[in-house]
Amino acid sequence: MKKLILLLCLNIISLNSSAQNSPQNKLGNWYMYNGSHKLSEKYAVKTMAHFRYFELTDEFQQSIYRLGLNYNLNSKINLTFGVSYADADTEYQNPSNLLTEFRLYEDINLNYKLGDFKLRHRFRFEHRFIEINDIKSTVNWLRYDINGTYPLSNTWNIYAFNEIFFNFKGDLIAQNWTGAGFLYALNNSIKFKVGYFYQKLPNFGFNRLQLGIIVNTNHTKIK
Repeated sequence: MKKLILLLCLNIISLNSSAQNSPQNKLGNWYMYNGSHKLSEKYAVKTMAHFRYFELTDEFQQSIYRLGLNYNLNSKINLTFGVSYADADTEYQNPSNLLTEFRLYEDINLNYKLGDFKLRHRFRFEHRFIEINDIKSTVNWLRYDINGTYPLSNTWNIYAFNEIFFNFKGDLIAQNWTGAGFLYALNNSIKFKVGYFYQKLPNFGFNRLQLGIIVNTNHTKIK
């Protein structure tokens, strides 16, 4: 009996150790830059760079860069057409081949304001051209994001969001992101973002922090 109890304890310790080394049990981090650069009353350039890690400062997972052209239909509706590039390490704490992606995307953004509360619906059609181990594949997704912000003061805002990734083949829902956090406005052009979200995939999920800077510039004022 003592040997059996000892064996069970060793198995539990081993399982706990394995679980602690699982990426699903790590608090990862996303370091983010997002920018919007207004060119005219109708057009703006959207820029983005994210560096994503399985852990807070270690174990690289993915980098992604995005460039888009935004067109304002009116005060409530705008469209974005763009391209992005991403590379990813698919394994945690193990050597792996680099996964690369080239993406095309189209956004429809609907903006509403209810008093001080701002609400945005974003519909993104995303076409991903993926290559790993010289194997190429194509994935098409529809992403629906609902995002709300509310001011706490002249400089602080709170935000919350939920984004669902719909797949056109395979699992209907590829991912679901849910999160919340705070925005701090340093001035009219620069904001800082800190938050948390849960990234749910079909069979597992990740806990992630978000640390970001948002830069908005207006080039219509330059003469």
